[in-house]
Amino acid sequence: MIKANRLSPEQYQENFSDIHPPFETKDAAIVEANRCLFCYDAPCIKACPTSINVPKFIKQIVTDNVKGSAHTIFLSNIMGAGCSKVCPVEKLCEGSCVYNLMDEPPIPIAKLQRYSTEIAMKNKWQLFQRKETTGKKVAVIGAGPAGLSCAHMLSREGVDVTVFEKEKLGGGLMTYGIAAYKVTPQFCEDEVDYITSIGGISIKYEQELGRNITLQELREKFDAVFLGFGVGLARQLEIPGEEFEGVEDAISFIYNIRNKGFENVAVGDKVAVIGMGMTAIDAATQAKRLGAKEVTMLYRRTQEEMPCTQAELDIAKLDGCNVIWLTAPKEILGTEGKVTSLIAEVMELGEPDASGRRSPVPTDKQFILEVDMVIKAAGQMPYEYVVMKHQLENKNGKISVNNAATNLEGVFAGGDCVNGGKEVVDAVQAGKDGATSILEYIATNARMKS
Repeated sequence: MIKANRLSPEQYQENFSDIHPPFETKDAAIVEANRCLFCYDAPCIKACPTSINVPKFIKQIVTDNVKGSAHTIFLSNIMGAGCSKVCPVEKLCEGSCVYNLMDEPPIPIAKLQRYSTEIAMKNKWQLFQRKETTGKKVAVIGAGPAGLSCAHMLSREGVDVTVFEKEKLGGGLMTYGIAAYKVTPQFCEDEVDYITSIGGISIKYEQELGRNITLQELREKFDAVFLGFGVGLARQLEIPGEEFEGVEDAISFIYNIRNKGFENVAVGDKVAVIGMGMTAIDAATQAKRLGAKEVTMLYRRTQEEMPCTQAELDIAKLDGCNVIWLTAPKEILGTEGKVTSLIAEVMELGEPDASGRRSPVPTDKQFILEVDMVIKAAGQMPYEYVVMKHQLENKNGKISVNNAATNLEGVFAGGDCVNGGKEVVDAVQAGKDGATSILEYIATNARMKS
């Protein structure tokens, strides 16, 4: 039966506590930092989408220069604190650490990054000096990683930035779309406050492009516009029974956990999660931690093709989630409008598709899985209606850009609304790239007018 408030407050607290706890002492951090070989042409730098100088910030920890370490991190990634908690480092910086070639544990880069950045945030160190105001104004749509990164870089250069955010809180995916045991809403709020404390950045909440504001209005009032509104529409399964009570998309499920609180989110006894991306893992593990007795993940390909990392899959398995490979949902069955079971179809792999992975092909085998809740995590779609409404060139709803510039004069874009959905750290870099292009655009316009 689907119901909320299954567990005691103490159980919720335990189930959603920090999955990657920080160093307990300064000495513990320094011991790990001292393991670093400080590689020349370090592969960990190349593996980071924002190119954080990892050996430098670790060396600064070794020499007890925590403020310098935090500055090195934030210079490349202003959301370095959040990324230290949510980045799939096993396939980025830590995955490229040379210690992996020696069959030794890699340097805990994320944990060391968290060490420096959290001290900086706690002490409210303002590590950047904003240049004198230029009088130029830029509008940013979306207070997520791409938008905040763009806004901070522009503000550092003396540009006044107004961010328009459709939700009641900033942070975007960090606040509303990631498992609560990775980052808390309070941390996300603190990070937004820290980023905007440089000055010159104002955020207007509950302002949505296409509803409260239009692109034309912004283009008239501002010198440039940056679009960083991400993605968020859940891909439909397009199978019979999808309308039954108990069928929910993973994005809404995770959003409600963050927005309503653990005890107010209903979860079934037997839950099926469709998909094997990071969002699917977050939905499955949190369903289990909310009190579901059984959680089964269904993926239409094999483990070799899964989008999530092995580390994320291990989290789900340790939480007791089951996985059935080469399986796709065929039909959702129900009684009196409520989910009772799921007909699943056995798949086999055929020829590679556009993604380079072998395509799943249906067989004539099926089986029935008894469930009372189905969580759809089969991917997200761009906000195509917003893109089309504002006459932005796009490919299947993903905005087309050239050096972050769109087809509209003075309008730039970056992050998930362009790439269709990547990691938080990729969005941060996209925001930086957008800011660079905007600064060049503003400078060029100023020269032309003079």
